[in-house]
Amino acid sequence: MTPEQTEQLRILEAMLFASAEPLSTHVMHDRLPGEPDLAVLLPALKEQYEGRGIHLVEVGGQWAFRTADDLGDALTVEKEVTRKLSKAALETMAVIAYHQPITRAEIENIRGVATHKGTLDALMEIGWVKPGRRRETPGRPLTWVTTTQFLDHFGLESMMDLPGLDDLKASGLLDRRPAIDTIPDTGDLFDSGDIDAAEALADDDDEGGFDIQPEIDDDYEEEEE
Repeated sequence: MTPEQTEQLRILEAMLFASAEPLSTHVMHDRLPGEPDLAVLLPALKEQYEGRGIHLVEVGGQWAFRTADDLGDALTVEKEVTRKLSKAALETMAVIAYHQPITRAEIENIRGVATHKGTLDALMEIGWVKPGRRRETPGRPLTWVTTTQFLDHFGLESMMDLPGLDDLKASGLLDRRPAIDTIPDTGDLFDSGDIDAAEALADDDDEGGFDIQPEIDDDYEEEEE
């Protein structure tokens, strides 16, 4: 290999190492000085990296450095990422837990809103729900059920250990009062204007101004007799 090719080889190595994407032979040829012979340079560079931690590989007609296949496991880093579930996902999870097996249409009927596909996907991704059996009804809709991982995460031995209404009220998650008692007091059914109008009607009736009793036609009664 000539001194010029040696220099071209060094530049080619640096070029491929610094590139974030695979490079085509056309791009490499334009960037290298002189008249580079890539048919010589690329095989020579590839040979230099044989048996090392990274290899020169061809990807769809383009070239790039890649980690050696046998080192993939050693470079894998597992990191636990905490991700908060959306309100829709929590509501859907609760509906499935208390009503399983349940179809998507039934979930939407209970929640009153459409269930986004990504909501169930998120619950499946964390391993809390899974598809159940199909209903033997027209269309055979798929049902959804909880998993063993769901029980383990919340420290439940079985679904029978899910908190009931009394437990939820005791923990403060539900109001202890009856639902009618939680409605704000808006006062009497009639405001002062309604009361004044009612009193005015009563006074006018006493003075003969209004008569709310229907008049009976005597002649009509006689004819009826």
